[in-house]
Amino acid sequence: MPTTPALLAAASGLALGLGLIVAIGAQNAFVLRQGLRLEHVAAVVAVCALSDLALILAGVAGAGAALDRLPWLVPVVCFAGAAFLLGYGAFAARRALRPGTLLPDAGGIRAGLAVTVGTCLALTWLNPHVYLDTVVLLGSTASTYGEQRWAFAAGAGLGSVVWFTALGFGARLLRPVFARPAAWRVLDGVIAAVMTALAVSLAARGFAEL
Repeated sequence: MPTTPALLAAASGLALGLGLIVAIGAQNAFVLRQGLRLEHVAAVVAVCALSDLALILAGVAGAGAALDRLPWLVPVVCFAGAAFLLGYGAFAARRALRPGTLLPDAGGIRAGLAVTVGTCLALTWLNPHVYLDTVVLLGSTASTYGEQRWAFAAGAGLGSVVWFTALGFGARLLRPVFARPAAWRVLDGVIAAVMTALAVSLAARGFAEL
């Protein structure tokens, strides 16, 4: 049975979308941690997936080209994102130094739904890498598929939904490993390092754009 252009476009979108989203980043680290704690997992997965879908649709619709006409916006977003990620990284480092309060069932403080969703939204929408990858790169790539660009978008969107669902709900399989405080120290230490590295890279990009 011959492969249709729409199916090819969708497969390409799925491959590129997964390739961009699977890399370790602020969003993935947060989803993983929430999944391990079994804390508001469905809400976090929904926020991440829906945000990605909105950004993908915006990119395919031409928002990437619009961003190119507002060069002053890039450094502003970069500095705002860097500040937020540094703050989140500091909290992760603090948790790594106090692992006794981190165990999901050992008296750790559970964040409310509003706080969790707010943090998830900030990690998603204040991260310039999300716009560069999802809106600009995916959007510009989709434009090369002409009439099949929406099939490409559908494939990329499917990749986001599958990935965040697997990461959020699959993290519970690792809970036996994280039954020890030392494992949480390592996880939060890695999260702190990732957030700090991302913040530094964003600040550097912001200065480069000035």
